[in-house]
Order: sequence, then structure tokens, then C-alpha cells
Amino acid sequence: MKKTYTCVLAFVVVALAAGTARADEVTDWNQTMLRAGLVAGTNSLPMSRIAAIVQASVFDAVNGIARRYTPVHVAPTGPAGASPRAAAVQAAYVALVKAFPTQQATFDARRIVSLTVIGTEESSASIASGIAWGEEVANQIWDWRLTDGIGVTTPTWPGNTELGQWRPTPNAPYPGTSPNGAGYPQFVEMTPWAIASASQFRPGPPPALTSRRYAKDLNETKQMGSFSSPARTPDQTIASLFWAAVTGSSATASYLWNGVALSLIDRRAGDHDDRSDRRQRYRDTLLDNARVLGTLNVAMADAMIGCWDAKYTYNFWRPITAIREPAEDGNRATTPDPTWTPLLSTPAHPEYPSAHGCISSAAATVLGHAFGERTHFDMDSDLMLGVTRSFPSFQAALDEVKDARVFAGIHFRTSTEVGGVLGTAVAEWVLGNAFQRVD
Repeated sequence: MKKTYTCVLAFVVVALAAGTARADEVTDWNQTMLRAGLVAGTNSLPMSRIAAIVQASVFDAVNGIARRYTPVHVAPTGPAGASPRAAAVQAAYVALVKAFPTQQATFDARRIVSLTVIGTEESSASIASGIAWGEEVANQIWDWRLTDGIGVTTPTWPGNTELGQWRPTPNAPYPGTSPNGAGYPQFVEMTPWAIASASQFRPGPPPALTSRRYAKDLNETKQMGSFSSPARTPDQTIASLFWAAVTGSSATASYLWNGVALSLIDRRAGDHDDRSDRRQRYRDTLLDNARVLGTLNVAMADAMIGCWDAKYTYNFWRPITAIREPAEDGNRATTPDPTWTPLLSTPAHPEYPSAHGCISSAAATVLGHAFGERTHFDMDSDLMLGVTRSFPSFQAALDEVKDARVFAGIHFRTSTEVGGVLGTAVAEWVLGNAFQRVD
């Protein structure tokens, strides 16, 4: 027994040395979640749902003891004296085991580390109470989301061949989706987390094929987004690849924006190191971090649900289809190019609005509210190792996202702008109606 404890303690020391200086259980397990998504190769859309489940569980577990904010789903009736740190650990652990059961051994080891560290500072009774509460919360949230529509068996969405309508694209779609139908139609009518309905912020239709706006959009993507475009700069190509990692079999959207949140949380913690009551400061910070990450991931999940509602409502065609087949679109300002190829493979779902515009705008709105719109930050990629993008503000990052989707040849400009409006509206609703102070 003594030997096992010594080994665990050694593991703890190594783990802490490898982590950030001001990490806590909430941020540690957020990182564990992101790594799990990458290991599993989880696509961005289902990962947005998993991340919301994990972070909602963590928030409701910690807040259920502190009882300061309205919960996501579970009434804040945590037992007095329970450890919020242990509750956060157990809530994340339970949610992740359910989401990624094949990685349980990894989560088991990480849980031992977390609880051993907590055990050096808190009583066994407090920890046991926190564990029981965290498990109860995670189970309630998991069971609730099993009824959100994710389990509904949906028929393949084949699209159609009418002008302006989406149909399977001629270049290979990214891994994890069917070449004969659109991806994840079950998200169209998924129950949202905080917004009133999937269609609450549904935008108007895309530009008419005969409009000047449509011609401008098509010609910009045709020029800037082609595989061998001489107009696209090397840096614009790198940015397109950086942001387009989300369309691969990866958790990139969640990885990117949660990564930014973690770096800004760490930076903010450094500004408050002079506070005296360490234990109370730690508990306050734990709840604050749980609220930021909960708000972020719930807003991103709802933005994607709203986005999918709009995509399948309008079923608008992708640039590769539009550019290769515009001879009959009735617009004299467009000309066909049957050999045109985009820089990147086209995602297998309707074009309008841009999913990255939706989810990134939601994330940027939440983080701008938490840390300030003009906050400078860096962003690292999970797939493009060694590539870092730096931004002077959240708006600057969103501007690059929009350009990147057009310059990748997979979206039209209007789609990125409308996606941004939708994502911002969702985030503002979440900020104004969820995670509210009870007093």
C-alpha cells in the first residue's frame, strides 16, 4: 500500500510540474477533455456537444455547493461542507468516461492525481461528499442530454440538384461524413442548452442567385479560394489551413477557443496573486473558471445547433458546385469554371451559414465579455504544431476566420458574415439569460 501511494505521489509531482503554474481542477480537466477529443478524433460538431456536457456538469457541481448562480440544469443543492474541487473532478470524470469509454484508464489515472492533490489540503469527509455530489450532477446532465435528439436515427440528407441547392460535392468530403449525404442532420432539431429554440436566431435566406451580392461573393471565392490562386498570400494560405483544421476529424473549434480561455484564465490569475486568503481565493477562482468555461461551451453548442437549423432550412450549395455549374443561374456577372478546385476539401453539409462563423463568434463574444474585447491573445493549433496566430482583439480573430473560410474555397463571404451575427446573438442571449447571479 505504501509503495502504491509513493508511486501515485511521484506521478502527482510530475503532473504538476508539467502543468500550468496556476492550474486548478476545473482548468486541468478542461485540458483532459480537449486531449480526449483529439485522441478520439471527434469532429467539431459532436465535440461542441460533449464539451458542453462536461463543462455544464463541472459548473453545476461547483455552483451547486457555492449556490451563487442559476444552474444549467441541476438544482444547486450540493451538501454543505462538500469539496467543490472534488465535485469538479468527479463531474468531469463521469462525463468523460461516458463520452469516451475507451479512454477510461487515462481518466482513472488523472482522477487519482487530482484527488491525491486535494487530499493533501482537505478532509476525507469533505472530499467524499464532493465526489458523491459531482457524480450525481454529471449523471443528471448526461441523462438529460440523452433526450436532446442525439439518439434519433435520421435518414440520409441527399440534397437535390435544383439551382442553388446543396448536393454532395464532387471533391472528397472530410473524414467522418458520408460522401452520399450531408453530415449530422440530427443536430437540426436538437434541443438547445440555453436559447429558446434552434430557430430562435435563424437568419433570412442567402442572397438570390441573380443578385449583385451573390455575384460578388461567388467571384471572390472563385479568385481567392482556388487551389492555386495567385491572389492569395502565403500567410492567407497558412491562416486558411489553420482555421480549416476544424473540418477534419478533430476537436479543433473546441480546442482553439477553450485553449484561448485557459491562457486568459491563467493570465488573469497572475494579476490576483496578492490576495491573502488562499483557500477562499481558490474557491472563488474555481467557481469563476467553471462559469467562464461553462458559458463558453454552452454558447458554442447552442450556436452550432442554431447554425444547423439554418443550414438545413436553406440547403444552399457550396462554392465548388456553384462555380462549376453557374451557367443557368441567371446572373450575367458569373461565369462557369468546370475545372475549379478549392484550396481545401469541402465539408459535407450545406453552405449557409458558415459553421465556423457561428461557433467562433459565439466563443469570441463570451470571452470578450469575460476578459475584454481588446484583449491580446495567441492561438495554437492542435494539428498544425508550431504554428501560432496572434490577435490584438477578438474581432481581429473573427475577421481572420471569415477570410480563412472564403480563401479556403469552401464558403461565400455573406455566409461568414451571417454566421457571425448568429453566433453573437446566441452568445449574448446566453450571457443575459443563463449563469446569472441569484442575488
